[in-house]
Amino acid sequence: MSSFHPSCPIDEVSDNPSHPIEHLILTVQKLSLARDLETVMYIVKHAARKLTQSDGATFILRDGSNCFYADEDAIAPLWKGMRFPLDICIGGWTMNNRQPAIIPNVLGDSRIPYEAYKPTFVKSLLTAPIRRLDPIGAIGIYWSQYHESTPEEIKLLQALADSTAIAMENIQVYSELEKLVKERTAELELANQNLVEEISYRQQAEKEVRQLSLTDELTQLSNRRGFNLLGEHELDIARRHHYYCTLFFIDLDGLKLVNDTYGHEIGDQMIKDAANLFKQTFRDVDIIARLGGDEFVILTAAEVIFDQQAVYQRLLNNLAKFNQQSNQPYQLSFSVGQVKYSPESSDSLESLLTQGDQAMYLQKKGKHRYH
Repeated sequence: MSSFHPSCPIDEVSDNPSHPIEHLILTVQKLSLARDLETVMYIVKHAARKLTQSDGATFILRDGSNCFYADEDAIAPLWKGMRFPLDICIGGWTMNNRQPAIIPNVLGDSRIPYEAYKPTFVKSLLTAPIRRLDPIGAIGIYWSQYHESTPEEIKLLQALADSTAIAMENIQVYSELEKLVKERTAELELANQNLVEEISYRQQAEKEVRQLSLTDELTQLSNRRGFNLLGEHELDIARRHHYYCTLFFIDLDGLKLVNDTYGHEIGDQMIKDAANLFKQTFRDVDIIARLGGDEFVILTAAEVIFDQQAVYQRLLNNLAKFNQQSNQPYQLSFSVGQVKYSPESSDSLESLLTQGDQAMYLQKKGKHRYH
């Protein structure tokens, strides 16, 4: 059951457009009391219109490779209940690029699939990502007359989206999203066909990745070429959006001895165990790669400088746990070099790799290893 009924006093927020901050503060208070996703969507869709004096608002969720238009409040129907691929939807563009989309004229922007907008009243729009570092959705607002979004409107909508992200995390967003998607998908036609198409799409994507030789066959991590492509893209985003990055250059100690003593099959298992350990330690959004042989590299990004010692400790804990529980004839041990990258830096990815390699060598030489 929703904890916020449509009759709840959302309209108690002042209707005076000269006080948008008051609207926003009261909306944040209501979001702090929300206990399910339905309530969050109800609050946000109405608040988005009130804050910007727009003619429509939509609440968009990421659903695999699609945008799911979960809810809306508008002067005429928009796209509620529909799904569009991320790569052709302006909501998907907003999530993929982690930034607002400001479109004064839907007819003049190549990002807009005009056929989807043609039946609607929409002339101008503004969208903002929900959780900018790793977006899980977007909020869109629309005008029936051509409208140039003001800096204040952009800031207000992004502030609302940021507050929405916190509210969704507080109500254990992933379980709520899964439940909501399952319930609503069951009501849509051709659900089974969509599922088959999704599976086919993923299989084709995986096939294309293998064909492009971006994946290390043994570990299923990115290989050197894959890391270069993903890493360059991550640094470009870091520069544009002022993120901080840390590169970890990691050498798996003792691989040659294991290969010589037990054979390459056991050596390959050692490499795979190390790769799995890195997957457990780092986040899904971090770029983890095997450069070749016993060398690995991880590139992390965050909006602020994070506690690298905490990352080290997590790596140490996982490493110790593996070595205590493993039945393999070897113990995992790493030499690690780390390099910090700030958005003001002019360092290239290749420069970071060189610095990381040098830092790792100094640690190995000093025999300060993780084991």
